[in-house]
Amino acid sequence: MTDLAKHTIYYLPGYGGQLATGLGQGLMDRGFDVTGRETRGDFRSLPFEEQIQTVMQDLQDYFWHERAQVVCNSFGAYLFLHAQTQMPHFPGRVLLLSPIVGEFTNEQARTSFSPPRPTRLKELAEAGQFNAPASCEIHVGEEDWQSIPANVQAFGRLTGIPVTVVPSGGHDLGKEYVGPLLDRWLKG
Repeated sequence: MTDLAKHTIYYLPGYGGQLATGLGQGLMDRGFDVTGRETRGDFRSLPFEEQIQTVMQDLQDYFWHERAQVVCNSFGAYLFLHAQTQMPHFPGRVLLLSPIVGEFTNEQARTSFSPPRPTRLKELAEAGQFNAPASCEIHVGEEDWQSIPANVQAFGRLTGIPVTVVPSGGHDLGKEYVGPLLDRWLKG
Protein backbone atom coordinates (compact mmCIF):
# COMPACT_ATOMS: atom_id res chain seq x y z
CA MET A 1 0.00 0.00 0.00
CA THR A 2 1.37 3.41 -0.93
CA ASP A 3 1.65 6.25 1.56
CA LEU A 4 -0.89 8.12 -0.59
CA ALA A 5 -3.47 5.37 -0.06
CA LYS A 6 -3.18 5.85 3.72
CA HIS A 7 -4.24 9.50 3.36
CA THR A 8 -6.91 9.14 0.68
CA ILE A 9 -10.57 8.76 1.53
CA TYR A 10 -13.11 7.29 -0.85
CA TYR A 11 -16.17 9.54 -0.69
CA LEU A 12 -19.64 9.11 -2.14
CA PRO A 13 -21.74 12.27 -1.65
CA GLY A 14 -25.50 12.59 -1.70
CA TYR A 15 -27.62 12.79 -4.84
CA GLY A 16 -26.15 15.42 -7.16
CA GLY A 17 -23.20 15.94 -4.79
CA GLN A 18 -19.62 16.96 -5.49
CA LEU A 19 -16.36 15.70 -4.00
CA ALA A 20 -14.85 19.10 -3.21
CA THR A 21 -17.76 20.77 -1.42
CA GLY A 22 -19.50 20.26 1.92
CA LEU A 23 -18.39 17.04 3.57
CA GLY A 24 -15.69 16.48 0.93
CA GLN A 25 -14.25 19.91 1.72
CA GLY A 26 -14.36 19.05 5.43
CA LEU A 27 -12.26 15.95 4.75
CA MET A 28 -9.77 17.93 2.67
CA ASP A 29 -9.55 20.60 5.39
CA ARG A 30 -8.41 17.79 7.71
CA GLY A 31 -5.49 16.96 5.40
CA PHE A 32 -6.96 14.07 3.43
CA ASP A 33 -7.04 13.55 -0.30
CA VAL A 34 -10.57 12.81 -1.44
CA THR A 35 -11.48 10.59 -4.34
CA GLY A 36 -14.72 8.84 -5.19
CA ARG A 37 -17.66 9.50 -7.47
CA GLU A 38 -19.67 12.68 -7.79
CA THR A 39 -23.32 11.68 -7.96
CA ARG A 40 -24.03 13.98 -10.87
CA GLY A 41 -23.05 14.43 -14.52
CA ASP A 42 -21.78 11.40 -16.44
CA PHE A 43 -21.82 9.10 -13.41
CA ARG A 44 -25.41 10.03 -12.53
CA SER A 45 -26.52 9.32 -16.10
CA LEU A 46 -25.26 5.72 -15.91
CA PRO A 47 -27.83 2.99 -15.26
CA PHE A 48 -27.99 2.10 -11.55
CA GLU A 49 -26.27 -1.27 -12.03
CA GLU A 50 -23.35 0.44 -13.80
CA GLN A 51 -23.07 2.96 -10.96
CA ILE A 52 -22.86 0.06 -8.50
CA GLN A 53 -20.31 -1.77 -10.66
CA THR A 54 -18.18 1.39 -10.88
CA VAL A 55 -18.19 1.82 -7.10
CA MET A 56 -17.34 -1.87 -6.64
CA GLN A 57 -14.45 -1.60 -9.10
CA ASP A 58 -13.10 1.53 -7.40
CA LEU A 59 -13.19 -0.13 -4.01
CA GLN A 60 -11.72 -3.43 -5.14
CA ASP A 61 -8.96 -1.83 -7.25
CA TYR A 62 -7.81 0.91 -4.87
CA PHE A 63 -9.36 0.56 -1.41
CA TRP A 64 -9.50 -3.15 -0.67
CA HIS A 65 -7.36 -3.12 2.49
CA GLU A 66 -7.88 -2.82 6.25
CA ARG A 67 -6.65 0.78 6.44
CA ALA A 68 -9.05 2.03 3.76
CA GLN A 69 -11.52 4.71 4.81
CA VAL A 70 -14.85 5.25 3.07
CA VAL A 71 -17.28 8.05 3.85
CA CYS A 72 -20.74 8.12 2.30
CA ASN A 73 -23.59 10.55 2.62
CA SER A 74 -27.29 10.05 1.81
CA PHE A 75 -27.69 8.53 -1.70
CA GLY A 76 -23.93 7.87 -1.81
CA ALA A 77 -24.46 5.50 1.13
CA TYR A 78 -27.24 3.80 -0.84
CA LEU A 79 -24.80 3.21 -3.69
CA PHE A 80 -22.15 1.87 -1.31
CA LEU A 81 -24.61 -0.45 0.44
CA HIS A 82 -25.79 -1.83 -2.91
CA ALA A 83 -22.18 -2.37 -4.00
CA GLN A 84 -21.60 -4.16 -0.68
CA THR A 85 -24.43 -6.59 -1.54
CA GLN A 86 -22.30 -7.88 -4.42
CA MET A 87 -18.92 -8.06 -2.64
CA PRO A 88 -17.38 -9.88 0.30
CA HIS A 89 -17.29 -7.92 3.57
CA PHE A 90 -15.45 -4.66 2.86
CA PRO A 91 -12.20 -4.85 4.90
CA GLY A 92 -11.77 -1.13 5.64
CA ARG A 93 -13.63 1.39 7.79
CA VAL A 94 -16.91 2.91 6.64
CA LEU A 95 -18.82 5.94 7.91
CA LEU A 96 -22.39 6.33 6.65
CA LEU A 97 -24.15 9.64 7.26
CA SER A 98 -27.91 9.95 6.72
CA PRO A 99 -27.98 6.81 4.54
CA ILE A 100 -30.88 6.15 2.22
CA VAL A 101 -31.95 2.55 2.87
CA GLY A 102 -35.14 2.48 0.77
CA GLU A 103 -38.02 4.62 -0.40
CA PHE A 104 -39.49 7.48 1.59
CA THR A 105 -42.42 9.90 1.52
CA ASN A 106 -43.00 13.22 3.26
CA GLU A 107 -46.65 14.23 3.23
CA GLN A 108 -45.96 17.77 4.50
CA ALA A 109 -43.47 18.53 1.75
CA ARG A 110 -45.47 16.46 -0.75
CA THR A 111 -42.26 14.70 -1.67
CA SER A 112 -41.43 11.07 -2.19
CA PHE A 113 -38.45 9.18 -3.55
CA SER A 114 -38.21 5.59 -4.61
CA PRO A 115 -34.62 4.69 -5.48
CA PRO A 116 -33.80 1.75 -7.75
CA ARG A 117 -34.28 -1.59 -5.94
CA PRO A 118 -35.99 0.08 -2.96
CA THR A 119 -36.54 -3.15 -0.98
CA ARG A 120 -33.29 -5.05 -1.76
CA LEU A 121 -31.29 -3.91 1.28
CA LYS A 122 -34.15 -4.70 3.67
CA GLU A 123 -34.77 -8.11 2.08
CA LEU A 124 -31.11 -9.13 2.29
CA ALA A 125 -30.80 -7.86 5.86
CA GLU A 126 -33.95 -9.71 6.96
CA ALA A 127 -32.66 -12.90 5.33
CA GLY A 128 -29.29 -12.51 7.10
CA GLN A 129 -27.57 -12.26 3.71
CA PHE A 130 -26.17 -8.73 3.83
CA ASN A 131 -22.34 -8.69 3.99
CA ALA A 132 -21.80 -5.81 6.38
CA PRO A 133 -18.39 -4.10 6.16
CA ALA A 134 -15.78 -5.19 8.71
CA SER A 135 -15.99 -1.82 10.49
CA CYS A 136 -18.97 0.46 9.89
CA GLU A 137 -21.06 3.00 11.75
CA ILE A 138 -24.18 4.91 10.80
CA HIS A 139 -25.36 8.34 11.97
CA VAL A 140 -28.88 9.57 11.18
CA GLY A 141 -30.88 12.56 12.36
CA GLU A 142 -33.85 12.01 14.65
CA GLU A 143 -35.99 14.23 12.39
CA ASP A 144 -34.64 12.98 9.05
CA TRP A 145 -37.60 12.22 6.77
CA GLN A 146 -35.37 10.94 3.94
CA SER A 147 -33.27 8.49 5.95
CA ILE A 148 -36.11 7.45 8.19
CA PRO A 149 -34.45 6.74 11.58
CA ALA A 150 -36.68 3.75 12.41
CA ASN A 151 -35.81 2.12 9.07
CA VAL A 152 -32.09 2.85 9.50
CA GLN A 153 -32.15 1.46 13.06
CA ALA A 154 -33.92 -1.70 11.87
CA PHE A 155 -31.31 -2.13 9.13
CA GLY A 156 -28.55 -1.64 11.69
CA ARG A 157 -30.04 -4.22 14.07
CA LEU A 158 -30.38 -6.79 11.27
CA THR A 159 -26.83 -6.26 9.95
CA GLY A 160 -24.97 -5.61 13.20
CA ILE A 161 -24.01 -2.08 12.13
CA PRO A 162 -24.20 0.37 15.05
CA VAL A 163 -26.56 3.31 14.47
CA THR A 164 -26.43 6.64 16.28
CA VAL A 165 -29.61 8.73 16.12
CA VAL A 166 -28.70 12.40 16.43
CA PRO A 167 -31.21 14.27 18.64
CA SER A 168 -33.06 17.00 16.71
CA GLY A 169 -30.94 16.23 13.62
CA GLY A 170 -32.34 16.41 10.13
CA HIS A 171 -31.02 14.94 6.88
CA ASP A 172 -28.18 17.46 6.99
CA LEU A 173 -26.58 16.65 10.33
CA GLY A 174 -24.74 19.99 10.35
CA LYS A 175 -21.11 20.95 10.85
CA GLU A 176 -21.55 21.17 14.63
CA TYR A 177 -22.20 17.43 14.76
CA VAL A 178 -20.26 16.14 11.74
CA GLY A 179 -17.04 18.09 12.45
CA PRO A 180 -16.30 16.47 15.84
CA LEU A 181 -17.55 13.12 14.50
CA LEU A 182 -15.04 13.27 11.63
CA ASP A 183 -12.24 14.28 14.00
CA ARG A 184 -12.96 11.22 16.16
CA TRP A 185 -13.63 8.77 13.31
CA LEU A 186 -10.59 9.76 11.25
CA LYS A 187 -8.29 9.02 14.18
CA GLY A 188 -9.93 5.60 14.59
